Amino acid sequence: MYRKSAFVVAMALSLSAAAVAAKHDSKHIDPFMSGDANENRIAREVRHQLVMLPYYGVFDDLAFRVDGGKVTLLGAVTRPTLKSDAENVVKRVEGVTQVDNQIEVLPLSSLDDQIRIAEYRSIYGDPSLSTRYGFRAVPSIHIIVKNGNVTLEGVVANQSDKDLINIRANGVPNVFKVTNDLQVEQH
Repeated sequence: MYRKSAFVVAMALSLSAAAVAAKHDSKHIDPFMSGDANENRIAREVRHQLVMLPYYGVFDDLAFRVDGGKVTLLGAVTRPTLKSDAENVVKRVEGVTQVDNQIEVLPLSSLDDQIRIAEYRSIYGDPSLSTRYGFRAVPSIHIIVKNGNVTLEGVVANQSDKDLINIRANGVPNVFKVTNDLQVEQH
């Protein structure tokens, strides 16, 4: 039942992000952003499989590139099992002949864990942000923390939300730098 409801939420997320601008690095695809109408079947299926991973969450960033039958996995994750799970599900996609897994496993750090929690509370604790972005199976704002540096990935509805999230993220103590790579939906 959980996987079915997660699928429904994931599909709604894909449909709501249909008008999203292309990622600033156009060479890779984020699974939480739906592709264009001309996207090939392999890319659609890889996206679906990645979004459905049970431990893919707000503190992970998954992306991929498709070149014929070769799929390159990119991003950063907090759990080594998520890296291997992503590779395993993509290997089973029909038409995939090779998987190059370049997903980085983030280092264990109690300070980074504290920053993750503080960033999550700061961003998703804001009532206007939590109702718009927080109640999804895979939230559209991802918080990546590595060695005290924070990178925000994902999709927001407008520039003012992006700016508000940036202000809230920069207000968290013990953070060395915040990189705001959030994309604004195009209407």
